[in-house]
Amino acid sequence: MGASHSSSSKSSRVLTFNSSASWKIHFEEAKSTGKLMVIDFSATWCGPCRFMEPVINEFAEKYTDVEFVKIDVDELSDVAQEFGVQGMPTFLLIKRGTEVDKVVGAKKEELQKKIEAHRKN
Repeated sequence: MGASHSSSSKSSRVLTFNSSASWKIHFEEAKSTGKLMVIDFSATWCGPCRFMEPVINEFAEKYTDVEFVKIDVDELSDVAQEFGVQGMPTFLLIKRGTEVDKVVGAKKEELQKKIEAHRKN
């Protein structure tokens, strides 16, 4: 397979929200689709979050039927609070607006297993 290696032009499939208002609109719209949404709650100062960043980008490329969202807990603390996020990173798996699963910490394999389990049904 001839994959191109120009990483600069490659945009991430992970959506980042910088305002609670735009997030709420998106979240409401996402409820109507049966698509699995993985929300990555992270912080710039969090080492394990930085470790998971390339992992999430890799998963977003691999699981094109899953939507990946990144939320900075310092920027959108109200959203993090709403979902009861306490540790970083926290990955919430959401379907039709409801939390179906959760992974706390930089656990790549566990997150991958849960994504694979929930994206199918």
